[in-house]
Amino acid sequence: MARRSNKSAGTYYFAIMVSVCCCVLFVLSISPMGAVDVNNLFSYRYDNISDGQYWRIITGNLLHTNLWHLLMNLAGFWVILFLHEMHYKGSANKFISLFLSLCVFEGLGLYFFYPELKGYVGLSGLLHGLFTFGALLDIRKGYFSGYLLLIGVFTKVGYEMYFGASESVSAIINARVATESHFIGVISGLLCGLVWLPLTRFFKHNKTITS
Repeated sequence: MARRSNKSAGTYYFAIMVSVCCCVLFVLSISPMGAVDVNNLFSYRYDNISDGQYWRIITGNLLHTNLWHLLMNLAGFWVILFLHEMHYKGSANKFISLFLSLCVFEGLGLYFFYPELKGYVGLSGLLHGLFTFGALLDIRKGYFSGYLLLIGVFTKVGYEMYFGASESVSAIINARVATESHFIGVISGLLCGLVWLPLTRFFKHNKTITS
């Protein structure tokens, strides 16, 4: 029982580490005495990535435009984690791998499919992917709510892509809401689900046979 509890705690330790990292980067970005220009060094910038600064594909997800942007994203991150915590209990490595995969897919998706988007920061795209993946796990477990969550996120992103994001949200975060990132996030979550879940079943099946 203790071993299982420790594994479950690992997911939350990682979530705390991500939250702290986002907060530290934000404080550094607004500090007038900062030795490093965090935004200039780590934000997603298409032209810089084209020049070989590939770390921006991941690190851009961890930066934020202002305090409200940071708080909104971190609140969403924890709400989604608690919403689907039953899927990640006892599997910290699964959650960590999922988070990093979504970071990479988000950055690559924006780079290859939206080259006109020259700059981007924030967790919101990744959160849409995490939410979508969690909905797929719900469906796999036989929860009808998973279908509702999936329809809900599809509807939200479809509305944003067609009509645009709320102007009030843009005003709060002091930047245009990158609806492209939300769309890429949903696609990334679907890709992770379509690849990951069959592989999980495959390895479980083989483990059962060998044991």
